[in-house]
Amino acid sequence: MDIVFSSTTQLAAAIRAGHVSATEVLKAHLSQIEAYNPTLNAVITIDAEDAYARARQADEALARGEYWGPLHGVPFTLKDALATKGMRTTTGFPPLANYIPEVDSTVAARLKAAGGILLGKTNVAMLLADYQSANPIFQRTNNPWNVERTAGGSSGGAAAALAAGMTPFEIGTDLSASIRIPAHFCGVAGLKPTEQRVPLTGLIPGLPGPRPVRIMSCIGPMARTVEDLALLYGIIAGPDGQDIEVAPVPIEGIPQLELKHLRVAVASTFPGIPVATEIRAAVEELARQLTPLCATVEETSLPHSNLQQDLARAGELIGMMVGAFEKHEQKPPTSLAHYLEALHLRDQSILAWEQFFAKWDVLLCPPSMVTAFPHCEPGTPLQVDGQETSYYMTAAHGTLFNYTGHPAIVLPYKQDRDGLPIGIQIVGKRWSESRLLATARAITEVTGAFQRPPGY
Repeated sequence: MDIVFSSTTQLAAAIRAGHVSATEVLKAHLSQIEAYNPTLNAVITIDAEDAYARARQADEALARGEYWGPLHGVPFTLKDALATKGMRTTTGFPPLANYIPEVDSTVAARLKAAGGILLGKTNVAMLLADYQSANPIFQRTNNPWNVERTAGGSSGGAAAALAAGMTPFEIGTDLSASIRIPAHFCGVAGLKPTEQRVPLTGLIPGLPGPRPVRIMSCIGPMARTVEDLALLYGIIAGPDGQDIEVAPVPIEGIPQLELKHLRVAVASTFPGIPVATEIRAAVEELARQLTPLCATVEETSLPHSNLQQDLARAGELIGMMVGAFEKHEQKPPTSLAHYLEALHLRDQSILAWEQFFAKWDVLLCPPSMVTAFPHCEPGTPLQVDGQETSYYMTAAHGTLFNYTGHPAIVLPYKQDRDGLPIGIQIVGKRWSESRLLATARAITEVTGAFQRPPGY
């Protein structure tokens, strides 16, 4: 059994069956971190002592016939923006460099209650505000496929650790494709759920005043298989009695779904949004592979709303939240009338996309305009097929679905000419995570399994 590249589901089953102990599984992952983290800088806080103590307790519990839950004895890391009781949580922000929460975030508490063993935290962009994971406290995370390239942001440490076998699963956050870009760049899978499916309780802890991010932000699982995404989503989703915006909507099981019933819309890019030729070609190739297998696979017009305007409004809403948080003195506060108008326009876009998904089961599209790009200063223009393109367009294909709140999954698919991963984004109807996960599982029959980076 290749412990560090086994799935979460496989590890949990092997521990429960007694084929391997929780202590052995933890030791293997800590050894992998010791071997590869000095190069990648993905895991930035480790508590091996507490993790070993918990692993021994997990093994002793099983010996007594006790079973903690579906993650019994499985170690994991967690993005350094989610509060972890007794373990430093900095969000890469120097004023929080030594902040140690007194309580777990809802996500951390649920994973622990399911039997998971927290071993450490992974690197992020400072305050989660970039497409690269670098900050003044821990510096930058490198991509395991090519250390001269970024692992993405803001969940770049999570994605790099997953791809390198240093953790079996992670939980990312996604306000502007922060789960999906790193998944695409590092060749792993990630789910951004419907907005308000997973409680944000404990996200970016330690800051004074009201929480700055209330819309468009999501928390979701990252893993190497769709089965793991489904398992983790079922653990972390649902109301917690604290984030009052998370509705008590049932979390459904993942149905069996056959490709032959699927109606797949295809967009090799969005109007006015650049994309590298190899990424466009990958979307088109997958569409061709799916065509004889599905009910309908068709390049189709997207909702009538102006996508570039939607992206501009998404950026404006993010800017309003960040501006309120940073208290920019040079900028006047947004008026209530302006904010309400922005939300009204967002409502119209959501409705247009809901009408679109009344006809189509899923949309197949790129996760980003580029594959993992070389480390650079934020804002530096990026090359797309030899043309300079705005750095801030990196997240355009993903941020659109933060704006509309739709669930989206990125699956690993191919590599480009430089040997870098190319992911595929699959988007579904709001509140339809179970069906979207079932669709993604069926599509992996074509896209194939996770491929580990060379040398790991």
